[in-house]
Amino acid sequence: MNISDVAKKTGLTSKAIRFYEEKGLVTPPLRGDNGYRSYTQKHLDELTLLRQARQVGFNLEECGELVNLFNDPERHSADVKARTLQKVADIERHIKELQNMRTQLLTLAEACPGDDSAECPIIDNLAGGCHHHKAGSSH
Repeated sequence: MNISDVAKKTGLTSKAIRFYEEKGLVTPPLRGDNGYRSYTQKHLDELTLLRQARQVGFNLEECGELVNLFNDPERHSADVKARTLQKVADIERHIKELQNMRTQLLTLAEACPGDDSAECPIIDNLAGGCHHHKAGSSH
């Protein structure tokens, strides 16, 4: 198979496929006599794994580890499960951070009159409480 066949079958762009190859995340494809990359089912499987692992939040390094585990007949499912649960913990921490950001932004928005005046508690707060642009203030 050539790269455009692989792109169609995996839902990845040719650019993404070449990027994953450059990063060493997939088995290097064989080159034909014409210099074109030649892909096998194994490449499709690796690339599909990469695409789906990225969709659930694994970073590039973690994806590389998953491909190594995929190719390791001696792998232990416990290792894969541990990595997955670690990713869940990372995501839960990220959700808490996002919820805190959301709460802070809503609190700031509630304090703002949202009218035609230049007075804006959101800007003042984000600027660390400086009120340089307050109308009529002498600084």
